[in-house]
Amino acid sequence: MTMNGKTVLMTGASRGIGAAGARAFAEAGANVVLAARSPDEIGAIAEEIGDRARAVVCDVADYGSVAAAVDVAVEAFGGLDVLVNNAGTILPISMLAESDPEAWGAAVDVNLKGVYHGMRAAHAALKDGGGVVINVSSGAATGVLEGWAHYCASKAGVLQLTRAGHLEWGAEGIRVVGLSPGTVATDMQVAIRGSGINRVSGMDWDAHIPPEWVAQAMLWLCTDAARDYDGGDFSLKTDEGRRAVGLPGV
Repeated sequence: MTMNGKTVLMTGASRGIGAAGARAFAEAGANVVLAARSPDEIGAIAEEIGDRARAVVCDVADYGSVAAAVDVAVEAFGGLDVLVNNAGTILPISMLAESDPEAWGAAVDVNLKGVYHGMRAAHAALKDGGGVVINVSSGAATGVLEGWAHYCASKAGVLQLTRAGHLEWGAEGIRVVGLSPGTVATDMQVAIRGSGINRVSGMDWDAHIPPEWVAQAMLWLCTDAARDYDGGDFSLKTDEGRRAVGLPGV
């Protein structure tokens, strides 16, 4: 797949899925803006990629911060073609009755409002030439697990944002699609395993897919072959989904 001349803004780009996605888009020829709260990590990845990368310290819970990252993409590379709303958190894992209201709200600020902030801030730049919004979703959007009320509720909201973006922006040539990767071998799974809550915490590490597979799916979702999934969640948990991307089956 080629992304020559395209510009991608990746949130949560300092590690895991975001870092793998940024590298994959760069390898495909794209300009990449890496946005995250960790300047050293995104700076190192941008330096590794070279002149076609920019690192921007960004807190997706703050709209102004996200808007500034979009501005960097437009000013540095002349526009924006792909927005990947990847930033997210599984913490704090806790049962509803013991949950901390402030921490619960902070998770929603990142997982749900962060996606809204990205979509809202990027709309004008994407509208200039069409483009793609990929919202990293989860099976938690439609299924509930103990201790994950904040995560399940926020990811369900993200699914509705994907549907709303598709409904409102499709006529403008902007594609909006969700990506539900399943469980991925990242720091998030370390936190889940440490919690000891619900069945996911007991999964073997080798049951989780590598973040590079998710990055490959992101690239595929930018192609016309993926248009049937616009307005919904594309899943990497099925044989059909993995075959489409060119990955091993379940």
